[in-house]
Amino acid sequence: MSGPEAAAALYPVPDLAPGEVHRAEITVKRSRFICSIGHTAGPGEAKAFIGSVQREFSDARHNCWAYCAGSPGSTTQVGASDDGEPHGTAGRPMLTVLLHCGTGEISAVVTRYFGGILLGTGGLVRAYQGALKEALATLPTAERLIAAKLSVTIEHRFVTQFLRLLPGYRATVVSQNFGMDAEYVLRLPQSAVGPLTHELTELTAGGALFESESEGGPGGSS
Repeated sequence: MSGPEAAAALYPVPDLAPGEVHRAEITVKRSRFICSIGHTAGPGEAKAFIGSVQREFSDARHNCWAYCAGSPGSTTQVGASDDGEPHGTAGRPMLTVLLHCGTGEISAVVTRYFGGILLGTGGLVRAYQGALKEALATLPTAERLIAAKLSVTIEHRFVTQFLRLLPGYRATVVSQNFGMDAEYVLRLPQSAVGPLTHELTELTAGGALFESESEGGPGGSS
């Protein structure tokens, strides 16, 4: 894979383990706005994360939320809720921030503890977006990869050279078997499958055999 397809396979996501929450808090006219961010790959994970935060802060007046569960800026897997705030003052403004933050697979819940002073619609928009931006400013991110599995069969005499190639393609050995030939199953970025198989074909003068599949399902063989 190369060009636009390879670029699409790589994008920033929150560098958070399953169940881990990144938080930041601001105070606006005595109201507390607590933003919780999670890494959620898909709407199901997003809704589960939102539910867990709502349960954690069940005593709060509002738990407004938004998620962008796909690639950065994509609107195919998004959602938002004002959770009782005036329409359009919380969820949608938060979603706008998420869609322009450059990070994918992300969900955010902003919890509000009312401080007794009304903020008005404009003030609410600024407060909910402000809490989210505060959390995003310190959010750790990592590169998300579309991974693939590649089965490689080569003659034993090429094994040493083969293993030396793997770090350059960010490939790791999942399993290995030594019979008449050496058989390996590798895990690597999908974008690296083509370049690695090309180099191995040249190394072995066409003697290597390959079979690949994406981790989401069969991806063909070569």
